[in-house]
Amino acid sequence: MSSNPKVWLSSPHMGSAEFEFVKEAFDTNWIAPLGPHVNGFEADLVAYTGTKEAAALSSGTAGLHLGLIELGVVAGDEVICQSFTFSASANPIAYQGAIPIFVDSEADTWNMSPYWLEKAIEARMAIGKKPKAIIPVHLYGMPAKMDEIMAIARKYDIPVLEDAAEALGSTYQGKACGTFGAIGILSFNGNKIITTSGGGALISDDENYVKQARFLATQARDNAPHYEHSHIGYNYRMSNICAGIGRGQMMVLKERIEQRRANFDFYVKALSHLPGIMFLQEPTGSFSNRWLTTILVVPSKSAGITREKIRLALEAANIESRPLWKPMHLQPVFAQAPFYGDGTSERLFEQGLCLPSGSNLTMTDLERVVELIRTLFH
Repeated sequence: MSSNPKVWLSSPHMGSAEFEFVKEAFDTNWIAPLGPHVNGFEADLVAYTGTKEAAALSSGTAGLHLGLIELGVVAGDEVICQSFTFSASANPIAYQGAIPIFVDSEADTWNMSPYWLEKAIEARMAIGKKPKAIIPVHLYGMPAKMDEIMAIARKYDIPVLEDAAEALGSTYQGKACGTFGAIGILSFNGNKIITTSGGGALISDDENYVKQARFLATQARDNAPHYEHSHIGYNYRMSNICAGIGRGQMMVLKERIEQRRANFDFYVKALSHLPGIMFLQEPTGSFSNRWLTTILVVPSKSAGITREKIRLALEAANIESRPLWKPMHLQPVFAQAPFYGDGTSERLFEQGLCLPSGSNLTMTDLERVVELIRTLFH
């Protein structure tokens, strides 16, 4: 193992205000899972995304789970989900006893293919299985083709649950990711563009969805002087302390996006001339927060150098990188789930690598990464 200091893939990056919000929570004894910082953080998210309502939750996964419940997904239903994503996009489908129907990606954004989405809907409806919801994902901060996806969703009258866990700050046609579907979710996990240490949010223009999410997330306690429950509830609400961190992080979000995008630009300038190295560019109308900078390594053009060779060389130098997501339809836990596609996501997994992308990377860190990769090509 290298004696060089660790370069992380995407580590938390605190500003100066977070501690003051947390200190206020301690000073006022608002330590419980609710409080003024939760309300304030929700208001910050509403103001930033342009949505009408937001519910701060314990995770983005919790948001997806509540979203499926609110869209009426029950055991035996089918839900269409992007295959090329993290397992948290698909796991809540299983929580409900429903069946994921996985759809391949397209090459322009690496997100849900509108073509395969419609093919999947047609195939399921042909056997009497109309899907109950569609879950597209804005992977690595790159907006999906939401105009086409939403047009298909409207054509077949299927609600969209939009996974924008990686895409806070990204926009499509000037509109915030997470605000296209009936319900959107965000994540503030420790590696995201801003963090609450652990946390997420459910956002929607439908106030009833958010009101119901808050109710279900606080153990579905009915309005009574005693503990009365007419629904199954969940312990999914964000704490006042975590929300305080989030309020401070929102103050530096614009700067964090600029830093992530600067990382991408640095890597493109330093590495795009190497044979077989390809970067994902923004389609017209899309703005990516560039949460993670990703590359494809095409062995037929790179003299046999693979993404795994690069990953292992970085690892030996104490630099963290990771392959792109392994598609859900290739995961053992979802081996029996139907899949519609042409192999795009499998190719991306085989050739793709996430490079260190944190907003707190130094120029020395970035130069270490690119110099090591360059040496493999000489």
